[in-house]
Amino acid sequence: MDAPLLPPLDSAEGNGTARPGVAEALWRGLRGRCPACGQARLFARFLKQVEDCPACGEPLGHLRSDDAAPWLTILVVGHIAVPVMLAVERYSPWPTWVAMTVWPLFALALTLAVLPRAKGMLLGIIWATRAPGSERE
Repeated sequence: MDAPLLPPLDSAEGNGTARPGVAEALWRGLRGRCPACGQARLFARFLKQVEDCPACGEPLGHLRSDDAAPWLTILVVGHIAVPVMLAVERYSPWPTWVAMTVWPLFALALTLAVLPRAKGMLLGIIWATRAPGSERE
């Protein structure tokens, strides 16, 4: 039988606490928390992740989500914004200047809301699966 896809649970830092699974790390990352402990913030600024977790000391600075977070954000925003635009435009035709103001602002606000959550979720997955996530060896 093939090896399991997910790493086994073991001691995270040797302190006796179980290492969270992929689902828990994904959820913590989605909330913007450290995937290891879930206590401290994952980001120091809008998209700049912390080097080490201030609560548990887990190194996080080497993890890279690269282009995956913007790709996921575009996918999510497009699947939300386009149906909303089509539905609103069908039943309540606005003047062109209103539509050209409202819809880009709507898409921008949605993008700013989704992007850090997408990056946090992907960093949680990278951490939980023990993927290298960096160019360091």
